Amino acid sequence: MALQIGDKAPEILGVDQNGKEVKLSQFKGKKLVLYFYPKDNTSGCTAQACSLRDGYKELQAAGYEVLGVSKDSEKSHQGFITKQELPFNLIADTNTTLQQEFGVWAEKSMYGRKYMGTLRTTFIINEDGIIENILGPKEVKTKDHTNQILNK
Repeated sequence: MALQIGDKAPEILGVDQNGKEVKLSQFKGKKLVLYFYPKDNTSGCTAQACSLRDGYKELQAAGYEVLGVSKDSEKSHQGFITKQELPFNLIADTNTTLQQEFGVWAEKSMYGRKYMGTLRTTFIINEDGIIENILGPKEVKTKDHTNQILNK
């Protein structure tokens, strides 16, 4: 069952690009932009990460912290962060545990082929760890994601 608006987000979020465990309680008192994306170094995912990078100071000024999640490995995340100069951490959810918990690991289809993949989705979690907004796959504007979050 996917997490919904009003639900408490899980305490254990996974491990970041440096192998460090990331917990929800580390963000207490801040709003968290937890965004799930399909793959490092692809056009849409890069556009989304760069929008969040470019608006990071504005997001922080509004009380937000940013955390990205994909199935990619810690090593892949390290390269993506370095290449795109990302100021926030990325969770390596290689076994899709967190994606399944949030309900964003689902069947997709491309060119008639069905496969399991990540639905590009952003969860806005309030200071108390409660999900207060969800931007689903059809709503996320990768190139203007920061403004979407700030003007929700």
